[in-house]
Amino acid sequence: MQTKLIAKNPTAGHNYFIEDKVEAGIVLTGTEIKSIRAGKVNIKDSYAAIDDGEAFIYGMHISPYDHGNIFNKDPLRTRKLLLTKKEIMKLFGLMKQKGYSLIPLNLYLKGSFVKVELGICKGKKLYDKREEIAKKDAQRKIAQALKSH
Repeated sequence: MQTKLIAKNPTAGHNYFIEDKVEAGIVLTGTEIKSIRAGKVNIKDSYAAIDDGEAFIYGMHISPYDHGNIFNKDPLRTRKLLLTKKEIMKLFGLMKQKGYSLIPLNLYLKGSFVKVELGICKGKKLYDKREEIAKKDAQRKIAQALKSH
């Protein structure tokens, strides 16, 4: 099945250690699907949580469809995620015990369905971020030195 990347979360790798990944479907309306296909979606500040045995995504901004009418929904509304009960219980256990967060990493089309890739993440401390930046700078300098010789 063909996949087409629509949106990527640029800050997820910088702010979190990504331990594992899970694919989930999203419950959407017709005008939201059309906006997503046009690429008018932002998952930068979004997160997922489990409430009452169901998974939801919060803060995902889908711009109202240009040619939509009264059927356009609130751009920041809470949307239900489609996961199996077993997956939900596993994620719920991880989030309660070890302090993990569910962060959307990618939003993509898989066939005709919109899927979101959720990362099971643990937050980075400031010194972790600095350490990662220092490593990247060192790698860049080594690559430049090798290139110039």
